[in-house]
Amino acid sequence: MQAQEQPTEIAPWGPEIDLFWEDFDVGQVFHLGSHQISAEEILEFRRRFDPQPFHVDPDNAGRTVFPGLIASGWHSCSIWMRLFVDAVLSHAASLGSPGIDQVAWLQPVRPGDVLSGSVEVISTRPSHGRPDRGLVQVRSELVDQAGAVKMRLTAWELLGRRPTAGGS
Repeated sequence: MQAQEQPTEIAPWGPEIDLFWEDFDVGQVFHLGSHQISAEEILEFRRRFDPQPFHVDPDNAGRTVFPGLIASGWHSCSIWMRLFVDAVLSHAASLGSPGIDQVAWLQPVRPGDVLSGSVEVISTRPSHGRPDRGLVQVRSELVDQAGAVKMRLTAWELLGRRPTAGGS
């Protein structure tokens, strides 16, 4: 596998981009909206991406330690990511993520759950080698309709810095 070259400059941002690294402050919280998960969605995700036999079949799921059908933890992460993109990253100078520090699936996600997401900024720092970007560390959660925390993750986001009037 051949490594991709890293761009040396960030492309100019379009008018839809209104969040830059400088706009993320420690303690800031973004509410991401919600998503109701169905049994059909759980089964489709499981069949395609996490086909553990005792989770793909609702009858077998009832005989596991989680009596009943539950979503894959990776499905929960995917739901959170979609909410995060729609609410924040779609209008941020996002350059991707260098990684996730921690992810925990704290309680099973079940059909009918309404999952609401949030992101709290827990640290920020400018890039040491690239002055046109910075890093933001976030702690994120998905909670259900009763307020039970279903998933928690801590990750880093790489964001472009606000362009100066004279260019870069």
